[in-house]
Amino acid sequence: MQRMTLGNSGVSVSAVSLGTMTFGNQTSLSDAHDQMDLAPDAGITFFDTAEMYPVNPVLRETVGVTEQIIGKWLASRGGRDKVEIATKVAGPSDKLRLEGYDGKILHQTIDASLRRLQTDYIDIYQLHWPVRGSYAFRQNWRYDPRKQDRQKTLDHMADVLEAVADAAKAGKIRAFGLSNESAWGTSRWIDMADKIGAPRVVTIQNEYSLMNRLYDTDLAEVAVNEDVTLLAYSPLAAGLLTGKYQAGIEPDGSRAAVDKAHGGPGDLGGRRTPRAPSVVAAYHALACELQLDPIHMAIAFTRQRPFACIPIIGATSYGQLEHLLKGIDLVLSDEALGRIDQLHRDNPMPF
Repeated sequence: MQRMTLGNSGVSVSAVSLGTMTFGNQTSLSDAHDQMDLAPDAGITFFDTAEMYPVNPVLRETVGVTEQIIGKWLASRGGRDKVEIATKVAGPSDKLRLEGYDGKILHQTIDASLRRLQTDYIDIYQLHWPVRGSYAFRQNWRYDPRKQDRQKTLDHMADVLEAVADAAKAGKIRAFGLSNESAWGTSRWIDMADKIGAPRVVTIQNEYSLMNRLYDTDLAEVAVNEDVTLLAYSPLAAGLLTGKYQAGIEPDGSRAAVDKAHGGPGDLGGRRTPRAPSVVAAYHALACELQLDPIHMAIAFTRQRPFACIPIIGATSYGQLEHLLKGIDLVLSDEALGRIDQLHRDNPMPF
């Protein structure tokens, strides 16, 4: 497995990350630990989590459970220096804190995550989404930034970055990252860090897949010029690209089925649109023509972008992770990449 050094941080991580957002909900503790045992055998040493996990749904009583599961694994297996852990502080939420985060809160949340993870340092500490708002999670269709206060945002960034600098100096975090951010926001975080001498942004965790390519233009340009690595979440479009939801099917235990069981719409965060099935079918047909597994093709695509990109693969079960890992080193040909580009042009942004 290739390794990547993140920006100017000196932090080296595997070129694929294992996501953990289902650990403690859809994925049991024993299955989660089995997955974390399996991943390093394939060279995946980079685990991503968050204080609010597990999700689907997010519940006050389960906030932090995923970090606790990872902490138990670290405590029982040892070898903390052989893996990399990324976690996140949540933005404004009625399930955690309505105010989201500021410098004072960050000191508290970092310490809380360290306790749950049973470690004395976090490799990458991320802001789960901006306090000022975000166009992520399908909000891009009606995004309105006019209520934002530029000076208030810059003051907030300085306050947060001072806390990040304090935590880095204390050895509690090694690197700093963003999530669900915009090109403007990423640039301002970088400018402010340079201005006050705080850790620079080295990662941005945004949604990216064959079916969601909002990152491809302005953010990609910022990332290349500022040495920021994309941590691509939902590289299988929340399971759509596996094909398991085709023809309206909802497998037992799937994300959509579990969401419905908890009173949700089961629409995969707005991804199950009228156009989505035909686009999935088109990608599956292409994979068939190229004699590729469509899941392996989708993950390989994210690893061959013209910007640094680490896909976060997530598996509800050990068996799903086994299948993902069988194609983890696939390299797509120029012909395959060209065919994908044309298919994307013919079927842009299906959700």
